[in-house]
Amino acid sequence: MDANEILDYCLAKKGVTETFPFDNETLVMKVGTKMFLLIGLERQPLGINVKTDPEWSAELREQHPQITGAFHMNKTHWNSVLLEGLKRDLIFKLIDHSYELVFNSLTKKAKEEIVNS
Repeated sequence: MDANEILDYCLAKKGVTETFPFDNETLVMKVGTKMFLLIGLERQPLGINVKTDPEWSAELREQHPQITGAFHMNKTHWNSVLLEGLKRDLIFKLIDHSYELVFNSLTKKAKEEIVNS
């Protein structure tokens, strides 16, 4: 799986935008005004940071050595995921979960604007 495949998957979701708020290498995907995925475009091996439910985070970290607490982020809620060796289905499930967690945290007005756009 490559970065373009991840980006295309994210951009197909409603209300998603891409920005570079930190530097020219870390692409941030947002739903509304909130981040749900970060990807280091120059980083090898390729990895992403996604938000997950804390209980699932603990389970994921136990089962997959490629998944750890995200550097410079709240490690209770954010995971760094090295994509190499992980099944596509799990990667897409992590992205979907992150998107839904963040979307559900938006205000009612923001959600309606995204749904109706």
